[in-house]
Amino acid sequence: MASTTALFTGLSGLISNSRRLDVIGNNIANVNTTAFKSNRMTFTPTFSRNFSLGTAPSENTGGSNPGQVGLGVTVAGTQRNFNNGAIGVTGVATDLAIEGDGFFIVNQAGSRLFTRSGSFIRNPENDLITQSGAKVMGFAVDDQFNVIDGDLVELNIPVGTMTLAEQTRNVIFNGNLNASGEVATSGSVHTSRAFYTDAAGTTPVTAATDLTATDIYVSDGAGGFTLAFEAATMAAGDSSITIAGVEKGGKDLGAATFAISATAVEGTDGFGTTFGDYVAFLDEYLGTDSTSIGSVSDLGGSITIDANGAIVVTGNEGEVQALDIETGDITVNVPGAGLGNPLVMTQIADANGESVRTSFVVYDSLGTPLTIDLSFVLQGTTASGGTTWEFVAESSDNDATDRLLALGEVTFDSNGRFVNASNQSFSIQRANGAVNPLTVNMDFDSGTDAVSSFTDSASNLAAVFQDGSPIGTLGSFSIGEDGTISGSFTNGLTRTIGQVALAKFSNPEGLVDAGDNLFGSGPNSGTPLIAKPRDFGTGRVVGGALELSNVDLSQEFINMILASTGYSAASRVITTTDELITQLLALGR
Repeated sequence: MASTTALFTGLSGLISNSRRLDVIGNNIANVNTTAFKSNRMTFTPTFSRNFSLGTAPSENTGGSNPGQVGLGVTVAGTQRNFNNGAIGVTGVATDLAIEGDGFFIVNQAGSRLFTRSGSFIRNPENDLITQSGAKVMGFAVDDQFNVIDGDLVELNIPVGTMTLAEQTRNVIFNGNLNASGEVATSGSVHTSRAFYTDAAGTTPVTAATDLTATDIYVSDGAGGFTLAFEAATMAAGDSSITIAGVEKGGKDLGAATFAISATAVEGTDGFGTTFGDYVAFLDEYLGTDSTSIGSVSDLGGSITIDANGAIVVTGNEGEVQALDIETGDITVNVPGAGLGNPLVMTQIADANGESVRTSFVVYDSLGTPLTIDLSFVLQGTTASGGTTWEFVAESSDNDATDRLLALGEVTFDSNGRFVNASNQSFSIQRANGAVNPLTVNMDFDSGTDAVSSFTDSASNLAAVFQDGSPIGTLGSFSIGEDGTISGSFTNGLTRTIGQVALAKFSNPEGLVDAGDNLFGSGPNSGTPLIAKPRDFGTGRVVGGALELSNVDLSQEFINMILASTGYSAASRVITTTDELITQLLALGR
């Protein structure tokens, strides 16, 4: 007898296989979707009708099994395959793939979602986002470009807008100081004409002579005297002395102005009213020094007013410290007076001594370039062997008047090797808002890069390494295996500007599909573990690549044939049952 139960059983087969075709069709449709995870449907039989639950064996019978007739099939559930897809290289910096079990973390309208698709782009605000606009999450960096762990933020990569400058902290030197050179004993000497406080030339000036209160006379070179500085004119103000074109070891020291005034004058490098003030200014401008450093070092440089009232400029020892002061290098600016130039300097001695100078550039915290001159002057040799040198660090870029930055004594042993230095740093004053002072360490003995003192034809010295840089703009970036975003700046620096974070679930099959290749946490997915790539099994990140779909087309075609066959067979059950019911009804006519 035909049964209507068979109709419903066949119908359940139609419904289940058609739903399986839905899943197969979705898989095939997403065969080229980035990081798509294929899905499969599993079936389970519905309840069965029990004719008998069966009987137990007895002495006379062997027992019977249950008598049951199934009532069809139903969908047991779907299971997503989270196995990794193949990696396809794209070369696009914002494209990322994961080799492992992790998920990218994104923020979509305030909701935290997860994705395997790393086809990211940057929006006009330089945020890293998905194709649907969700913002990628990761770890930020502090002011020192150290990653801040644990605090998820929206990643921002400001290419073309982020700027960076770094102050110099260390400089390494290499070279050789000629051990057989002449020991320095004197510097260059220049002297001016004699100055007097009376027209008769009987009272030489002193350091305390006030230019605004006392008329100053100078020898005219022919046995007479002429007015050099008129007190009334100097007291009226706007008088100054400008120095420009003076050379030190062949290097121009730049221009500086001394204002004849009792108070500071903006735009000048020094001020004062006495000859002593001017001498002190000249000493700082020329960088002369006679400080005793270490055991034997003393450059012997000074600027004094001798007993005859003449200014005597004694340069530092060493040929690279020799001063060249020409007549036109010093100009007295006295409005309306027209007194000419009474400060004519005449050289009467040359500098001697083996010496060498190198120039290099350092940067303050704002990226301002500052030129530093470092000179070494041979100061002595010892009976047991070895040489002693004094170094001088100076700069015309110092925001203080004094160009002299640091002095130190450096000794070498009988094998020409560096022994020690009394000082290996210098400080330069900054008045531009940068870190003040800028202190830089100098390394004269850094492994393969070291300063030595062997016999040679001449000394040579160079700065072979320095940190710090001028201002630079973020030009490009790359993302490493650990998710670190490394920014390359136009000034040559590379800094960490962020780090991509990954999430891992104990049961990723429990995630809820939220569309747009995104997933949300589900009741059975577990709590996400947030970590850096390569930690806790999250996997490594591959930059410039995308994970492909893991759909296996050949398997999907087989599944489609099976689903189609199952659907046809279920429809055949319905057709056959319908024929039987029709014949049954025909018997009653």
